Amino acid sequence: MEESVLDGVAAQRERLAEGLRAYGASFTELGRRFAARLGVHSTDAFALLEIASAEASGAPLSPALLSRRISLSSGAMTALLNRLEQAGYVTRTREHADRRIVTLHSSAQVREFADDFFAPVNERQDTVLAQYPPELLHQLETVLAQLCSTMDAQLAQGHGDT
Repeated sequence: MEESVLDGVAAQRERLAEGLRAYGASFTELGRRFAARLGVHSTDAFALLEIASAEASGAPLSPALLSRRISLSSGAMTALLNRLEQAGYVTRTREHADRRIVTLHSSAQVREFADDFFAPVNERQDTVLAQYPPELLHQLETVLAQLCSTMDAQLAQGHGDT
């Protein structure tokens, strides 16, 4: 590729990265407020959101997968799940043929609370997204998935490990 084209791509990457960082910061703040309203630590709230989101997509999480998604050690994950289970927010089930496999489920109370809490921002975002053709949104989904894959590949190589 020509240098000017690469410079343009690098500049666009930086603009997109800045937009994603800003979105991430806003999402983190919203998650912190969700946690405060629910009366749990923000890590616990993000775990609950991951569990509920996975359930909604039809692919409930195991503790190990949740641990990887929110970057907690197995010991910290056990403590987190014990807290959430004691509060009545999460249940652990063994519904697979292999009874060693544990599946996490959020309580109806948590799902309802999350639905109510996030409904206003979801409606606002739906209004924005409705302004764009489905083909463009599909392309954006593809770009985001590919960008995530590049980050995951870099992390898998141990980049930045201490």
